[in-house]
Amino acid sequence: MTKSFRVDRREFLRTGAALAGGLALPTLIPHGVLAAADRSGANDRIGIGYIGVGRRAMQLMNLPKESRFIAVSDAYLPRAEEVAKKIRCRSYHDYRRMLEQKDVDAVIIASPDHWHALHAIHACQAGKDVYVEKPMTLTVQEGRKMVEAARKYQRIVQCGSQQRSMGPNIHGSAMVRDGVIGKVHTVVCFNYPSPWEVRFPEQPVPVGLDWDAWCGQVDVVPFNEDIFTPRAKPGWISFRPFSGGEMTGWGAHGLDQIQSALGRDDSGPTEVWVEGEKFVPPTETRPQPFNDGNALCDHPTVFFRYADGPVVKLTDGPHGGGIFIGDKGRITIDRGICKVVPAGLDTDPEKSKRIRGYKGHFQNWFDCMRSRQLPVADVEIAHRSATMCHLGNIARWTNRKLTWDPVKETFPNDPEANAYLSRPQRKPYQLPESV
Repeated sequence: MTKSFRVDRREFLRTGAALAGGLALPTLIPHGVLAAADRSGANDRIGIGYIGVGRRAMQLMNLPKESRFIAVSDAYLPRAEEVAKKIRCRSYHDYRRMLEQKDVDAVIIASPDHWHALHAIHACQAGKDVYVEKPMTLTVQEGRKMVEAARKYQRIVQCGSQQRSMGPNIHGSAMVRDGVIGKVHTVVCFNYPSPWEVRFPEQPVPVGLDWDAWCGQVDVVPFNEDIFTPRAKPGWISFRPFSGGEMTGWGAHGLDQIQSALGRDDSGPTEVWVEGEKFVPPTETRPQPFNDGNALCDHPTVFFRYADGPVVKLTDGPHGGGIFIGDKGRITIDRGICKVVPAGLDTDPEKSKRIRGYKGHFQNWFDCMRSRQLPVADVEIAHRSATMCHLGNIARWTNRKLTWDPVKETFPNDPEANAYLSRPQRKPYQLPESV
C-alpha cells in the first residue's frame, strides 16, 4: 500500500484520474441521486459500491428498487470476485480504485470496525454518500473526524443502527421522551463485555488476501482464521485492538436506543463509573467458544449518569435496548419490541401511525440521498452513541469514576482517560490530520 492512504481532498482528486473532473465540487450530488422519480432506466438508479463483502455485507444486499449494484471491494480479492460474480458487478482489491468510479454514487461500508473511519472519510472526499455499519468507530476521535468529513463535503452518512427505523422502537422512544412513564430515573441495559487480547498461532495467509491492508491502522499480527472471521471463536469483533468488543458490538444498538429514547442524540452522559471486581482483560493463546471468552470481560458493572439525573446500569437488561423506569411506570424497548407497564399508559393515538410509517433503514438512506435531509441515524447521532460505548470500555480500563464533558468531548483534567480517546495508528493508514 502507498502513502496515498493519507490523502486530503485535493490530493485525492489530483491522483485519481476519474475524480479529476466532476467530483471536484464537494456540493455535487451524484448523478443517480438526481434521477426523476418516474424514470425506470438503469442509469436513473443510485449506483452502489461495497467496501468489505464478508458476512455482514451479504446481509445488506436487499436494497430498495431504486438502487443498482456497481462494484464491490475487499482486501480478500477472491471473496470480492465471488460476490461480484453473484450480483453481476465489478470487483476491486483496493477500495480507493472503486471510489474513483463515476458511476458509484454511494458506498456501503461493511469492513471491520478498525477500518470504518478511513473508509468513510475517503468516500466523503470522493463525493460519495455513505452507509456505514455499526459500531461506527473504533475511537471517539475517529467519530468526530467522520462528522467533520460528512459536513465539509455535504455527504449523507447513515449508520447501520437499524432499530432507529423500526416502528415499535420509534413509538417507544417517543413515549419515553413525551413523559408517558413520568420522569425517568433509571435505565437497565445488557451487561456488554469489553474486548480481550489475543495471541493466536500463525497460519498461512490465504492466497489473494492482503493481510497488511486488512490490519490497516493496527500493528500487523500473525494471520489466524479465528481473528479474520467475525464472531467465530470468537473473531475480531471481540478482540482489542480491532474492536471494542460487544460493548461496541451489541452496545452500539442498546446504548443507541437509550440515547434515542432519552433525547440525547446531540449529547451524552456526564459521568461513567464501575462497581465490582477489577477488569483484567485476558490474553488468549488459543481459540475458544465465543461466549466463554466474553464471560471473562463482562465485569465490573458499568454505570452512566446524565446531567439531569437518569442513571444507566449495564446488568441484565435487553441486548438491543433498555428498561426505562419512571415514577409512573416502565417501558421496555428492544429490537422491534415495545412493552409498557402498566399497559393502560400506552394510549398514544399516534402509535399506529408511527408503526405503519416504518419504511426501513435503507429506504430512509435512499430517501435522504435524494432530499439531502439528514437520515434517522445521521453520522453525528451515531458518533454520540458510539462514544457512549467507548466510555463504558474506558471506565473498565481505568477502573475509576470519570467525568465526561459531552460538549468538548474530553475527560476534564484527566490525561490518563483522555489517552483512550484515540489510539496509535500504523503508517500509512492513519486518519488525515485535516479532512
